[in-house]
Amino acid sequence: MDTTLLPRSGIEKTAVSAASIGIALCLILSQNTFIAAKGVTHGNLTGVSPSLNYIKETQEERELAFNENVSIKYPAAKITEVEKGVKHVRMIRYYNNRPVRINVVEISQGVNESITIEPATASHTLASKSKISTIAQRNNAIVSINGGYFKPQTGVPLGTLMINKKLYTGPIYDRVSMGFFDNGFAMARIKLNASVETNIGGLKIANVNQPRTLSVHTIVYTPDWGEYSPPTPKYGMQLVVQKGKLLKTSYGRCKIPEDGFVIVGPEKDLNTIAKAKRFKLRIKINPEWRDVNHIISGGPYLVKDDEIFVDMTAQKLGSIGGRNPRTAIGYTKDNNVIMLTADGREGASIGLTLMELAALMKEFGCVNAMNLDGGGSTVMYVGGEVVNKPPVYGGIPLSHTLNVSINS
Repeated sequence: MDTTLLPRSGIEKTAVSAASIGIALCLILSQNTFIAAKGVTHGNLTGVSPSLNYIKETQEERELAFNENVSIKYPAAKITEVEKGVKHVRMIRYYNNRPVRINVVEISQGVNESITIEPATASHTLASKSKISTIAQRNNAIVSINGGYFKPQTGVPLGTLMINKKLYTGPIYDRVSMGFFDNGFAMARIKLNASVETNIGGLKIANVNQPRTLSVHTIVYTPDWGEYSPPTPKYGMQLVVQKGKLLKTSYGRCKIPEDGFVIVGPEKDLNTIAKAKRFKLRIKINPEWRDVNHIISGGPYLVKDDEIFVDMTAQKLGSIGGRNPRTAIGYTKDNNVIMLTADGREGASIGLTLMELAALMKEFGCVNAMNLDGGGSTVMYVGGEVVNKPPVYGGIPLSHTLNVSINS
């Protein structure tokens, strides 16, 4: 799958080699995760050393250009500066002579290198939910939007989630995800290739920290999941691994060790490694992104390689069609990030179809964009308050958010 990684200005393709991710058991998907880029195109500026454009342009010139471009891009809209390099835009668009209330935040890290954009979870364990204002204030965010899909009953994210190089959850249905790098962004459908390797052989892992969809799947649960593993599926068992060694075998729920994990799957499969002496969890994702800091999942695509592209059926998202409240994220050729929410399900704002949302993200300059969770989850927080009008005042409790903050 080709993806696009653009630095803070310019576009020029170069090849980046792929490497596998080996995650030592004792670290459990922690800071030692190494991800190599495969099929990712870089621009001509790496963001590591000063670029020619940056040398030619002063900080003031870049800021003036950003301000002017935002003013031109969003005519007749109310534009507020949240922070240098961060603009909040309010507008009303009409579809079939009916209104849609839209909030956009455009962010330029080229103008303000103190800006950070990263996901945040509701709590230290995945099965948690909190209001967006609570998550934003805890993370000193100046802007926050709701993140990807999650299991409503528990709050567990459904899809790939990585924060500060730590993989919390694996992908489902190979849905599209956005990667955040020091020098730009990438977007692609993510696949997982994971296994538990032992001294007597390996066992393929279907996913990490995800709710079970089939009893035949073997899934690994780390301490990020919570204190205990989920129930064992029919004809299944659980292996508790601590510090690279088998701690115990069980047919019921198990406490997840802080320095280990629990493997849950069919008994006939787990028995093939149950007598092993050494265990190691290995994970690869495809595409393999080098030095990716954060990944957030959504779906479907809205814009792909500068073209409108809505692959709702391919990503098993047929249930989210129609006209609804929407949340989207994307990035421009200049590496500005676009966050958008559209209110819906009311007379004053009827919501958007996915094609209408895609057309907006394309109009606003996104070369790649994707849909995030919408409906009742759609919410945007700017400067200490919720600026859109979700059906539930302040927005429903969320699993995770995407936050913008300023490094002090």
